[in-house]
Amino acid sequence: MRLYIVLRYIGLILALNAIFMLLSACVSILNGMDSAFYPLLQSFVLTVILGLFPLIFVPKSQQISNTEGYGIVVGSWLMACLVGMLPYVLWGGEFTLINAWFESVSGFTTTGASILNDVEALPKGLLFWRASTHWLGGVGVVMFVLIVLPSMGSTKMRLSNVELSSMAKDNFRYQTKKILQILLVVYVGLTAAETLLLRIAGMGWFDAVCNSFSTIATGGFCTKNASIAAYNSVSIEIIIMFFMMISGLHFGLIFGTLTGKNNNIFRSEISRYYVLSLLIGGCVIAADLWINGYYPNFWTSLRYGLFETISVSSTTGFATVDTSVWSPLAIILLMLFTIQCACAGSTAGGIKCDRMLLSFKAIKAMMIQRQHPNAIIRVKMNGVIQENHTVNMAVLFIIVYLILVGAGTVIFCAFNIDLETSFGMTISSLANAGSGFGEVGSMDNYHNVPTLAKAIKTILMLLGRLEIFGFLQLFLINRWK
Repeated sequence: MRLYIVLRYIGLILALNAIFMLLSACVSILNGMDSAFYPLLQSFVLTVILGLFPLIFVPKSQQISNTEGYGIVVGSWLMACLVGMLPYVLWGGEFTLINAWFESVSGFTTTGASILNDVEALPKGLLFWRASTHWLGGVGVVMFVLIVLPSMGSTKMRLSNVELSSMAKDNFRYQTKKILQILLVVYVGLTAAETLLLRIAGMGWFDAVCNSFSTIATGGFCTKNASIAAYNSVSIEIIIMFFMMISGLHFGLIFGTLTGKNNNIFRSEISRYYVLSLLIGGCVIAADLWINGYYPNFWTSLRYGLFETISVSSTTGFATVDTSVWSPLAIILLMLFTIQCACAGSTAGGIKCDRMLLSFKAIKAMMIQRQHPNAIIRVKMNGVIQENHTVNMAVLFIIVYLILVGAGTVIFCAFNIDLETSFGMTISSLANAGSGFGEVGSMDNYHNVPTLAKAIKTILMLLGRLEIFGFLQLFLINRWK
């Protein structure tokens, strides 16, 4: 692997981060040059220097290997998180070194977990940078660079193949250049549409932009301490629910739906499974909350139950109520949705509906095979026969994922954290879902979590964002040929 080539492309990622730091500094200026201006400006200068150095001194290369592709992707995520913590560290406040790293990783991985006790104490420039990390990380920092660069030859194809999982590419029936254009159109279009609707619903422009960044990226950073509950608006909640659910769908299918293609949301059984599971799960939770007297009527129960179900399943992590006081059934169902999450090809994390549905079909096929040993049973998704390799990889991913859930839970319990909280921290980290359960529920934060536990949680966030196998490649670099 040519390390200098890897460093050159990481330099492009840093340059992109620098642009958004500069934009955040401009937001500070528009708000009377608030206390975040100089930290953001200093961070911009440092990031530009780090980014331009390899771009100036390292020669261009139109060809990269698979190993170099993995090095670029993993290295880009790590470096983006490292420079992303600079504005927090330089600003100070609650941001110790580990807290700044935690907030940065949580932002770029679109997890949305926070160490902040008082979000509203942050100046608007820093709040904008915080939301920007979501938006950059949502579609992938590497994918953003591929979008903005007009021509990178075979390098663009190689990096997109590394950044996008095989399942994510299934519903992108286009060339690499077209895929990147679709991502840009859908991502920016959804962000703009939600911002406008939130403004019409009564939210200020600044909050509308920041919350749209978080929603479309399925992140969860909010500009208010009480998250979306602070607005106490049914119309705002409905808008955010809709866009959270949409952002959990495959972007290729969204584009196909908007352009009248056959490859659309309505023809996809994965999309149908995702939406129906949300609606059924939300209604079951609402009925449970109503029957057990948590809310005065079914419609209020549905308002909160459906919002929280969509929030955890899309891995956004916004909150309108404190779910830690809900019934055991409601909490268990939310945990299951946090593990499953949304669809491949979206900004969501977790196991994903695609793998879950494929695994269910594989189990059904296996049971039929045992009853009829001589029969040839094919597993199909959307009418397409799935290769054994695809099925096996889906099952393997789920197994490794659940092993990590168990390991993470045990590790957090070793810090004398109770079982529910430890389990909630683990599944929310791997799913990049923001709020956990127990003592780190929907209205809580991670400020009082032990320092080493915070560091471990950031590793789990990165594992979840890079879908485990991509991140593990980092530790196998010395074995690559």
